[in-house]
Amino acid sequence: MPVPLLCLFLAAEPEAVEIMFKMAANVERQVEARRQYVYDQVVRSTLTRSNGNVARREKREYTVIPTPDHTEKKLVSFEGAYGTGGKTLTPYSEPGFKYKETDIDGELIEDLTDELVDAKDSRDGIPHALFPLRTRDLPHYKYTHLGEVNHKGRRTYKIAFEPVKKKEKSYGIGDGDAEDHEMRPWKGEAWIDAEEFQPVRISTDMAYGIPWGVKVFLGINLRQTGFSVTYGRIAENVWFPVTYGTEFKVTVFWGYKRTISLSMVSSNFRKTDVSSKINFDSTAR
Repeated sequence: MPVPLLCLFLAAEPEAVEIMFKMAANVERQVEARRQYVYDQVVRSTLTRSNGNVARREKREYTVIPTPDHTEKKLVSFEGAYGTGGKTLTPYSEPGFKYKETDIDGELIEDLTDELVDAKDSRDGIPHALFPLRTRDLPHYKYTHLGEVNHKGRRTYKIAFEPVKKKEKSYGIGDGDAEDHEMRPWKGEAWIDAEEFQPVRISTDMAYGIPWGVKVFLGINLRQTGFSVTYGRIAENVWFPVTYGTEFKVTVFWGYKRTISLSMVSSNFRKTDVSSKINFDSTAR
């Protein structure tokens, strides 16, 4: 770790840092216990025009099986619909559907869904870069202890976090590992269970605005960009993300304006025989 970064990290509030390190270590130790659970997941994605009419809407239902290093998902149902400007929506039944040769909405909703809820190197499908949950990510943030709250009858620590330094090298939302970005773009607040040191909820906002040059020369602007995730206690020391989502607005200089919303809800967790093996039909994904 570079010396200046280490000094800034050690200067952070010790109690907050200790809490975050215990949390990250517990999350990483959970891998074996978590892979014993299968659950259901519903993902909803919507693109809305500036006049309030829906441009694209999709709903995916999965059966999810965590593995030691990522998440396997079987698509069990899919519903989609597109609009061409008015309030009427035309349904479709296959992911990746395009109703015209250049279908920006179709490509965007497909890419965002793949990148933000089905990251291949993540245990939950949620990109690592969005939340500081791994031990190796923690030194890139500074932390402030905001006290305690009672959450569903359990003592919970509130920890604010923000990037240690600003380096304008990347403004990726969910693309790639956090280690690929020298600048961590997110600030936010984490709630940590005081007994089991597991994440309870995390919310983020962009720590820095989109650079002036990107807005002017590329004509791209993002507003209200942030993410939130809440965790549920499935068993002792076994916690899973149960809700996750974001909503933001994107404007491109040539007139493309959309409000993008995405939500993920996981439920019906059931423990399986760890020695059993479940195979997916690859054509279903």
